[in-house]
Amino acid sequence: MKFNFFKKKAAPVTNYEGATAYTLTPQMELYSAVVTAGLSDSFYENADNRVTRIQELMLKNDAEYIAKLAVYARTEMYMRSVPMVLAVEMAKTNSGNAVVAKAVNGVVKRADEITELLAYYQMANNRTGTKKLNKLSKQVQKGLSDAFNNFDEYQFAKYNRDAEVKLRDAMFLVHPKAKNEEQQAIFDKIAKKELAVPYTWETELSALGQVGYETPAAKQAAVKAKWEELIDSKKVGYMATMRNLRNILEAIVSAMHVKKVCDYLADAAAVAKSKQLPFRFLAAYREIKGLNSEYTTLVLSTLEKAIVASIANMKGFDISTRVLIACDVSGSMQKPVSKNSKIWLYDIALVLGMLMQSKCTRVVTGMFGDSWKVINMPNNGVLANVEEYYKREGEVGYATNGYKVIDDLINRNVVMDKVMLFTDCQLWDNKHGGASLQKSWARYKAIAPGAKLYLFDLAGYGNTPLSVERHDVHLIAGWSDKVFDVIEAIENGENALAKISQVVL
Repeated sequence: MKFNFFKKKAAPVTNYEGATAYTLTPQMELYSAVVTAGLSDSFYENADNRVTRIQELMLKNDAEYIAKLAVYARTEMYMRSVPMVLAVEMAKTNSGNAVVAKAVNGVVKRADEITELLAYYQMANNRTGTKKLNKLSKQVQKGLSDAFNNFDEYQFAKYNRDAEVKLRDAMFLVHPKAKNEEQQAIFDKIAKKELAVPYTWETELSALGQVGYETPAAKQAAVKAKWEELIDSKKVGYMATMRNLRNILEAIVSAMHVKKVCDYLADAAAVAKSKQLPFRFLAAYREIKGLNSEYTTLVLSTLEKAIVASIANMKGFDISTRVLIACDVSGSMQKPVSKNSKIWLYDIALVLGMLMQSKCTRVVTGMFGDSWKVINMPNNGVLANVEEYYKREGEVGYATNGYKVIDDLINRNVVMDKVMLFTDCQLWDNKHGGASLQKSWARYKAIAPGAKLYLFDLAGYGNTPLSVERHDVHLIAGWSDKVFDVIEAIENGENALAKISQVVL
């Protein structure tokens, strides 16, 4: 299937800084808005406005494209909340369309997402009263019914929480048809509230917290023993292990158990299965780098191995290709990606930039704000490189003068094959001298006619600093390492939305 990606003529508008910008097609704008939606306030747009804009953009796109985008965002961009938004909102305007059920089933990848989707459904449809989910959309019901057969007893029990919408109530509402007798037995346990209590790190540590200890030393010994037991059990998932690295080290577990944790985190198969967003590795790195433990260095090195393993299949560029990587560290990039996150947009820019740099042989890297500065780094320490950039972001100021990246190439008469900007795309000239990325790129093409510009949109505000309908400028959006797969598609003559069109519902 091919989508109508581009308009015949781009319409110039202004961005949030008042600089000339260009609109995107409805497909491109929805894609950009969705895969950069942390559903928290950004520098220029709050979360409610983002959802409203997504709802409005959905009305401009066909149901099959929206369904494929929802599944793509969940399975390739590793997002959870916004795919549910797409699936539920589809049901409002596509009643009876079977593609809605396919989208619902496609975005539910964890047992608790059944109840989370229903919670959003009742909120999105302004349901109140005791029967908030009465008269559930038939297609939503069918999609969730299919999803019920994707999980086993342990998965249901692990996420059987006392939430707004409970698992048992969801099952009575959806009436799933079991695929076999074994699945029916699980449904019966849900109905009778007889699911086995799962063995998870949360339940085990919670139980430990209910015990009274005579001395702090006794409590410390019990915590250490429990973490060693949990590590041996292999029941602590990849994300949970990364999030608990501080707790594990502070529990002073044995050297053997630290090694087990590190072996697990660095295991290529475990990394691939975990589907972590790259910035998760950075968050774990920062959480432990200041710990006074003899294992801190080992764990930091392990996280470096893990993030490299996460892009093991990523195709980079060899010595025949000249690459420039520019990371936006301006003020508008200094907003957290979600309400409680310590990761900011410019952290994502730096992580993705350093990941790309690690796969290039002939590469120049740097950062821009008021000015542009080349800061080349070794390509064997992704997270350490990010931290070095993080310490130096104030050296270039806090405006968003992206055009200076290109002007530097022009002034030095340097030819690059690929120019990659990791940015929120709200570029301007803070001196109000009329400079712009559009103008600078046009001038640069006289020096490097074969050069391509890649804009990695990390904020999804719906406009770009220059037209992306031309063959030498490409827009790619998202926070996952899968954004680099899009480059491969572009190199093969496709564009950013080609990956979405390939999704099988």
